[in-house]
Amino acid sequence: MSFEFNADEILEMAEQIERNGARFYRKAAELVKDAAVSKLLQDLAVWEDGHERAFATMRAGLAHQEREPRVFDPEHETSMYLRAMADGHVFDARVDPADTLTGKESAADILRMAIGQEKDSIVFYTGLKEIISQTAGRERIEEIIKEEMGHIGFLNREIAALSSNVR
Repeated sequence: MSFEFNADEILEMAEQIERNGARFYRKAAELVKDAAVSKLLQDLAVWEDGHERAFATMRAGLAHQEREPRVFDPEHETSMYLRAMADGHVFDARVDPADTLTGKESAADILRMAIGQEKDSIVFYTGLKEIISQTAGRERIEEIIKEEMGHIGFLNREIAALSSNVR
């Protein structure tokens, strides 16, 4: 079975990933008792909101031909990758990660979950770069990947601070 995506559909998935991330961070910020961790999570939610807006802007600016299925993928690698993403084999963008929070997690548990979410986003956006043209925003996707990597750095530093009880 052939399964083709276009840039519009993939950017829509990216928007959903960012909405999910922002919801996760907001819910986690409410649940965590450590004020510094809560503030970091709130900040991350705002950053994810900005990424969602960036993807929406890219989507709005797509040319007609970029809304058509991608034509050149002779080995079907990009299609297979995106199919795995869409089917939830890598992660499922349709599942709201905020729903996984029970309120029983420690601050460190929440931060580790957040790192997993950030890693999933980076994996997805790396694939996204392959189907988005330079004019449609490939450079902005690269910037977002770097920002997501920075989020992992913030989260890791916070885990280390929690471990050492140093702020």
